Amino acid sequence: MTRDKFASSECGVVSYGGFMKKVVCMFSGEWILKHRGDDPMPVSKLNIFLSERFADRYFVDKDTYSILEFSLDVANVTVAQICAIILPFLQRNYDDFEEKFFNAEVRDAPDRVNPRTGKVADVDFFGMVNGYGTSTDSTTAGDVDLDDDRYAKNDDDGGQSCGKTSTTEEILAQIDNLISGAQFKAFAHEVAMLAPNIIRDKMQDVFFRQRLLFSINDGCGLEDYLNLYASLINGLGLSKMNGKVFFDKMEALRSDRRFDPGEVVIEHLAEVEQGTIVCIDLSDWMNDVRAPEFRSFMTGLAKMENLGVVAFRVPFIDKEVLGKISQALNDFMFIRELSFPPFSNEEIGRYADVEVSKYNFSMDEKAWDGFFRRIREESSDGRFYGVDTIRKVVCEMLYLKQLANAQNGENDRLIRAVDAEKLCGNEVFDNLSGMEMLDRLVGTDKIKQRVLEIISQIELARQNPSIGSPCLHMRFVGNPGTGKTTIARIIGKILKERGVLRIGEFHEQSGRDFCGRYIGETAPKTLSLCRAAYGSILFIDEAYSLYRGEDDTRDYGREALDTLIAEMENHRSDFVVIMAGYTDDINKMMKGNAGLESRMPYVVEFPNFTREQLYRIFESMVNGKLAYRQDMLDEAKAYFMSLSESFITSKEFSNARFVRNLYERVCAKAAMRCQLDGCREVVLTREDFTASVSDKEFSELNKKKRGIGFGQ
Repeated sequence: MTRDKFASSECGVVSYGGFMKKVVCMFSGEWILKHRGDDPMPVSKLNIFLSERFADRYFVDKDTYSILEFSLDVANVTVAQICAIILPFLQRNYDDFEEKFFNAEVRDAPDRVNPRTGKVADVDFFGMVNGYGTSTDSTTAGDVDLDDDRYAKNDDDGGQSCGKTSTTEEILAQIDNLISGAQFKAFAHEVAMLAPNIIRDKMQDVFFRQRLLFSINDGCGLEDYLNLYASLINGLGLSKMNGKVFFDKMEALRSDRRFDPGEVVIEHLAEVEQGTIVCIDLSDWMNDVRAPEFRSFMTGLAKMENLGVVAFRVPFIDKEVLGKISQALNDFMFIRELSFPPFSNEEIGRYADVEVSKYNFSMDEKAWDGFFRRIREESSDGRFYGVDTIRKVVCEMLYLKQLANAQNGENDRLIRAVDAEKLCGNEVFDNLSGMEMLDRLVGTDKIKQRVLEIISQIELARQNPSIGSPCLHMRFVGNPGTGKTTIARIIGKILKERGVLRIGEFHEQSGRDFCGRYIGETAPKTLSLCRAAYGSILFIDEAYSLYRGEDDTRDYGREALDTLIAEMENHRSDFVVIMAGYTDDINKMMKGNAGLESRMPYVVEFPNFTREQLYRIFESMVNGKLAYRQDMLDEAKAYFMSLSESFITSKEFSNARFVRNLYERVCAKAAMRCQLDGCREVVLTREDFTASVSDKEFSELNKKKRGIGFGQ
C-alpha cells in the first residue's frame, strides 16, 4: 500500500483545513488488571509515548485505567495508521500483549482549530510519522501492511475502528470482560450469531419486536449494559443507534392523580428520537400487571413500531415471579428475560480492584479484610447500591491513603491493612478480645454467665461429632437499651476467636428489612442478607415485626420467615441468627412458628438495669473522657437513685440508651457554658447535670410514672 491512499501530495503535507481527529483507545479490563502493579500502567505508558511522538499536536481528553481518548491535530488519520503505531509499541513493551486486548476508534473531533496554534488541522498523519513529528521511534505506518485484515476499515457515520469492527469481536470481548452479568453475556453472543441471518433475510423488524426484561437492582450497571448492547447492534449492522438511553418510570396509580401514568409514558416515548434505547421502570406495577390500566399501557406501547430497542426494568426478584411478569408482558410482545443477581464478594472485590487501579494504586492482600468490613457496614441497613457504594468506599479509602502520604511526605501506592482499617469505626472494639469486652460491661453479670454457658455448649457439640452439627441461633429478649446489640457483637467476636465462626462480623437488620415491596422481591432480598452474613452474626432487631399473624395473607413477613428458617437450617453451623425484641412479642412469634422456635434453642434474657447499675453506667461513661467535679457525680447518683420503680420498669424506658442520652446532654451543656465563659478546658459540673435533668425529656418522663395518690 502506498502513501497515495492517505495523502494527495508527495511530501505528505496536505491542506485540507479539516477537523482534528478524535481517537479512542480501549484495552481489555482483564489484561489491564494483570498489570495493575506496573508503574506506569499501560494506558499511562501509552499516553507518554504518544505525547512524545506528536508533541503539540496531541491533546488528552480522557485517561482512565483502560481507556485513552485523545485528539490529534491531523486532518486525515485512519484507524489503520493508529494501529500501525500503537500495536508494535505495545508488543515491544508487554510480552503477554495480544491484539485482541486492544481496540481503537477514530472520528472527527468537535474542533477544527488546534488550541495551541490557533490553526486548522492541515497535516497528514503519514507526514507526521515520517519527518513532521518529533518522535525518534523507528516504527512508522510504512512498517505495517495496512492491507492486513487486522486493520480493516469500518465506516460508521464518519468513524472507523480497528479489528474486524469495534462492535463485533472487540465489543463482545468487552462484554465478556464484564465482572458480572452472565445471562447478558450469553444473550450478546446469541445476537452476534443471529445477526448475519437477520440482515441477509431483512428481518430487522422481527428482531426489534423482541423486548428485554431486566431484573436488576439499583447500582448494578443497567445503563452500562444498555450502552454495550447499543454498541453491539451498531457494529453488527442491525441498526444505527445514537448512543443515547431514555429512562422513564411508570408511576403507581393513585386516586389523587388526574392522569393515567401509562398515558404519560406513551407521551414521553412519542418524543424520543430514532436510534435511542428506551428503558421503562415497571417496579410500581409488579403486583398489578393484570390491571386494566397496565394492559391499556402495553397495548399502546405495542403499537409504537417506530421504537427500536425497548427494555423494561424491575428489581432482582424470584425467578417464578419474574416469569409471571414476563408472561403478562408476553401477551403484547416477545419478551426476553435477563436476570442479574446481587454482587458476590468476589465480584465486589474485582470491581474495587478495577477502581483502585484507575489511579495507579493497588491493594495489599491483608487490606481486603478492612475493605470488606466497611462494605458490610454499608450493607448492614439493607441499602447497598452496587457499584455506586463500591466506588464511594474506594474513593474514601484512596483519600485517606493520600492524606497519610501527604502527612508522612511519601508517595506510597500500596494500600495496606492499616489504611483500609481507617474505613471502619470502633477502634476500642478491635483492640480488645471478646472476653475482655465482656468483662468490661456494667450490670450484666447474669447475662455474661448465660453467654459463657451457651459458648461452652456450642464448643462441646463441635468437639463431639456424635452429638451432630450444633445449632447456633439465639433469642435475645428484653426492653430497649439493655445491651442486646452490644452482647451480640461480643458473641460474634468470641465465636470468631474460638474458631466457631469464620469471619465473626456483625450484621444488624430490622425485621422489616427482609420484606420486599413487591411480590417476589422478599425471598431474594432475605437470601441476600443471609448470604452476606455467612460466617458472622446476623442480628435482627424488632424481629417480631416479621410476624403479623396467620390471618395477614398479604404481608411479606411470612415469606421472609420461611426463607430465613430454611437458611438457618441449611447453614446452621456457618452463621448465627440472633432475633431480638420484647419478651412477649418474641414469645408470641415463636408460638406462631414452631419451626422457628426449634431452630433457636438459646434464649438470653436482658432485664432492666437497676438504679445502681444505671448510675454505674453513667459513671463509666464519664471516667476517662472529660474532666469533672466530684459534686457532679454526687448529683448524678442522687438523680438515678430517685427514679421511680414504675419508670425504670416500664416498657418505654430505654435503660442504657437513656443514660447515654443524658450523658451526651451534660457534655453539650458543659461545652456551651465553657465556650461562653472562655474556658480552655471543658469540665463537667453539678450545674451542668442539674440543667440537663431539668430538660423536658429527662424530667417529664419520671414525673409521669410517679402518678398521684398514696404510696406513689
